[in-house]
Amino acid sequence: MQLDLTGRHALVCGASEGIGRASAIELAALGANVTVLARSADKLEALAAGLPRTHDAQQHAWRSVDMLDTDALRETAEALVAEAPVQILVNNSGGPPGGPAHAASAAAFENAFRQHLLAGQALLQAVLPGMRASGYGRLVNVISTSVKEPIAGLGVSNTIRAAVASWAKTLSGELAADGITVNNVLPGYTRTGRLDSLLAAKAAGSGRDESAIARDMLASVPAGRFGEASEVASVIAFLCTPAAAYVNGVSIAVDGGRTRALA
Repeated sequence: MQLDLTGRHALVCGASEGIGRASAIELAALGANVTVLARSADKLEALAAGLPRTHDAQQHAWRSVDMLDTDALRETAEALVAEAPVQILVNNSGGPPGGPAHAASAAAFENAFRQHLLAGQALLQAVLPGMRASGYGRLVNVISTSVKEPIAGLGVSNTIRAAVASWAKTLSGELAADGITVNNVLPGYTRTGRLDSLLAAKAAGSGRDESAIARDMLASVPAGRFGEASEVASVIAFLCTPAAAYVNGVSIAVDGGRTRALA
């Protein structure tokens, strides 16, 4: 199975922690040159310095930018690809705050749309020429199982993640002839800062203990445990390899079997 990414340049967003960080490590271990992007410069610098190196020519870098600032994000990405074209884009960003959809402000929807869909569009347009020139492109969006089954209490996230999934499905048909695949990975309950914040918010809103809430969540997971960021990252990395060249336009749940939907 061809998993070697030597000579490929991967841009991993939201890489300062959690699934983004784990994805950067996995891609570097497969030989890719990895640029990590997020807001936290200190974390990114340390991560880039410590990423695996499987060969002498392998190089890693970092870029600090806020994905809510679409213009700055576009400028950062364009400057990056001018130095080294990108063949792999892992589009990943933190989830919007929780709460019911009916109570969310227009600004909450607008900010989430900008952070997730408009940011993805800006990044795609920056990296697309390099993907086309090399005849190789991988776009993997890290979204949520809510695109299959909306999650109670995450109204804004459910809405925006579904928009990203539809955008990705459209792109998968438009770009396939150029050797570019577009897929989504849907993490379930995964041990990250996002899970910690959701547990804390549910506990604060209900007056219950976080451990009791966690037990309730796990009752819906056939695997009986929370996932690890590295497990999600392994699926992301596979989709970026030559072995996954015929996997296109799909949304893959990595959730221990929690999602009950067939499609």
